[in-house]
Amino acid sequence: MTHDAKAALDRLMRFLLIEGVTGQEAAIGADVARALVEAGVAADVIGFDDANTRIPVPTETGNLIVRLPGRGALSNSPPLMFMTHLDTVPLCAGAKPRIDGERIVSGGDTALGGDNRTGCAVLVTLAAELARQDLDHPPLVLVFCVREESGLWGARYIDLERVGPVAMGFNFDSSKPSDIVTGAVGADSWEVEISGRASHAGVAPERGISATMIAALALAEAQAGGWFGKVVKGGKAGTSNVGTVAGRGGRAAGDATNVVTDYAFVEGESRSHDMAFVDEITNAYEAAFRNAVKSLPNSEGKTGSITFTRHRKYHAFALDPSLPVVAHGAAAVSSLGLTPNPRLANGGLDANWLTLHGIPTVTFGAGQNEPHTVDEWIDIPAFQDACRLAIALATLR
Repeated sequence: MTHDAKAALDRLMRFLLIEGVTGQEAAIGADVARALVEAGVAADVIGFDDANTRIPVPTETGNLIVRLPGRGALSNSPPLMFMTHLDTVPLCAGAKPRIDGERIVSGGDTALGGDNRTGCAVLVTLAAELARQDLDHPPLVLVFCVREESGLWGARYIDLERVGPVAMGFNFDSSKPSDIVTGAVGADSWEVEISGRASHAGVAPERGISATMIAALALAEAQAGGWFGKVVKGGKAGTSNVGTVAGRGGRAAGDATNVVTDYAFVEGESRSHDMAFVDEITNAYEAAFRNAVKSLPNSEGKTGSITFTRHRKYHAFALDPSLPVVAHGAAAVSSLGLTPNPRLANGGLDANWLTLHGIPTVTFGAGQNEPHTVDEWIDIPAFQDACRLAIALATLR
């Protein structure tokens, strides 16, 4: 597969310069649409769905969906979907990308945004090269999702009617193009509101019930029981994290050192490739908080209370290696002289939801490295390989 490598790199640098943190994808979505038109895609096949009206958190725009008609000998083949996501994590705001040898690095104290502007550039390059080289290909649907970084919301609420029927999907959102991600973890998010009892910490601390101490005891129990961080129990494996410890309205837990804290809020997550084990991890945290409440009565025998809430963020999936989507992906990787490496991911992907929607989807890398950190960088040769891989996936007979 050949392509205009300079044009591809120019697109990537262009997209990296446009801010578009999760939930605020209007500007990058509009520029990707412009770039597609510049690449020869007809404006009337480019549009946005209304997922943002159904996503339960503020979101500027819907998913960008592009429907390319088939061409030539492959025009009547089953349609294929290519996807990526538009948003970046907030740490990428204000990124100043620069090329350093065979890498793109951040020129400031921010992350770079290679996750996932690399995917955006790959899909636009695919459309550009299909037009420039007049290549035969099946009908294609290009999907650029919103709010991937904050919970896979765009993929969850995508307008499947606008996508239309497709045989299989290829997602670009990782590091190495030779990696074929055939499955990923599922996850719960959970939160707990802890209600204690305020009292004067100097005059009558024994009458108070500290919400902060209940949180501390609960988290200590979870840690001691092996439920925090990497979790391995009886052959099952997963992870958990405590992400936020706060007070009302996002303020600090507690208002003053001389008042026993009467309210605290804690939120975290549980992950595993086994959804039953996701439930076990979350159950362990809930039990720890309930035990902590009982263990901390005040001098009058009163105890605090908790409200524990869990949400299923996304479901785990694992594609059968014999499925056509896996075989097609492996054949395309091999056609570039690379060695296919099927594997599972420990992070959630838009492919989690597309597979649940009935579109078996595998994920490939496009040169991302150390995402979500100020040390993030993009491997330019890997990015160029991803562009060639997309063309191979779209044109392989």
